[in-house]
Amino acid sequence: MTRILHRSIAAALPHAVSGQGVYIQDAEGRRYIDGSGGAAVSSLGHGNPEVLEAMRVQMDHIAYAHTSFFTTDVAERLAERLVRLAPEGLDYVYPVSGGSEAVEAALKMARQYFVEIGQPQRRHIIARRQSYHGNTIGALAAGGNAWRRAQFQPILPETHHVSPCYAYRDQRPDETTDAYAQRLAAELEAKIIELGADQVIAFVAEPVVGATMGAVPAVPGYFRLIREVCDRYGVLLILDEVMCGMGRTGSLFACTAEEVRPDLVTIAKGLGGGYQPIGAVMLSEQIYRAFADGSGLFQHGHTYIGHPVAAAAADKVVEILSRPGMMEHVQAMGERLQAGLDATLGQSPHVGDIRGRGLFRGIELVADKDGKASFDPTLRIHARVKKEAMARGLMCYPMGGTIDGVHGDHVLLAPPYIIQPEEIDQIIDRLAGAIAAATAG
Repeated sequence: MTRILHRSIAAALPHAVSGQGVYIQDAEGRRYIDGSGGAAVSSLGHGNPEVLEAMRVQMDHIAYAHTSFFTTDVAERLAERLVRLAPEGLDYVYPVSGGSEAVEAALKMARQYFVEIGQPQRRHIIARRQSYHGNTIGALAAGGNAWRRAQFQPILPETHHVSPCYAYRDQRPDETTDAYAQRLAAELEAKIIELGADQVIAFVAEPVVGATMGAVPAVPGYFRLIREVCDRYGVLLILDEVMCGMGRTGSLFACTAEEVRPDLVTIAKGLGGGYQPIGAVMLSEQIYRAFADGSGLFQHGHTYIGHPVAAAAADKVVEILSRPGMMEHVQAMGERLQAGLDATLGQSPHVGDIRGRGLFRGIELVADKDGKASFDPTLRIHARVKKEAMARGLMCYPMGGTIDGVHGDHVLLAPPYIIQPEEIDQIIDRLAGAIAAATAG
């Protein structure tokens, strides 16, 4: 008997009782490799003594102070650290308590920016189909995850969506990578013009698409073209790095690899490593100055933003992530993971694509490798994979609706950055067994 309304009411969930390194143990003594970092959260694994000590020290000083009355040294220190490490031009930090809150705040920040500078007519948000930006109403509206949006559609604010950058399925056989990127940029420009060149607030995108499509990176040059389109029409570029940021793809900020600077970037998940709920929006001097020289406030807030214990955990996590060798290790382990997946699953008739960057990898499952046909959605192949993986002591992140919200299945892998080669190999072996069992017959 449980008094919790769990995500899936009928599910009989094992009870997690301890975690150490890349492993979680349940009440029956079974150990699971955390091959997905929960939901790409556990950047440093479980039980990191430095993070736990930083939290204890902060609790000895002060555990909570409301940000309408006080700031704290630890929150200020975290902000300074993030700004030092961020791409040039991201100069300020607005702390929140998670990814959905970060996206919600970024959308409101973008809208208020245009009010402050005398362009209150701007009202449209554009994002991409098959994206995911969070579960609050504004963030859900911005996202393009059809399944998550469906039952709440009547209460979602109006938003607009263009095509994702999904080369495996959408790049034409006779189309070069450059031409494909140009086509997508032209689609965004056409949408801006359709809505009104002075009516659009922002374009929102994940540098590497996470849960909805399974670690799909953009083709080279795509985001540079998107930045140019946004600049042409005075549209803000919001990059959602909640899942793919904070080192997950091999650099502290995923947009570094794209060689673009967003006006706003959202971070969470790996920022706190699972030790406390925390997220943040990083913003440009231009946006900050519009607020400072205008109304003098950001008309938004939550009770727990800037929470001192959460800030202490995140500050230590980010300090560890930025140490020499850490991102190189993520890159090396990511390359080993990709190579192992290619070698073990590349010839499987039910694996269509293996993609990603760093320790953020996706495996798209297909019924027909040559034709890229997806499985019948009623088979729920992704759910079968999860069940088979758990039975083999592996946590992974399978999802359905990869292609259009209904069709398609994929598995997302996002293990802690401290993972070692032999653990990478175990993930591959256990996942291969789970996929084979789930797709048999």
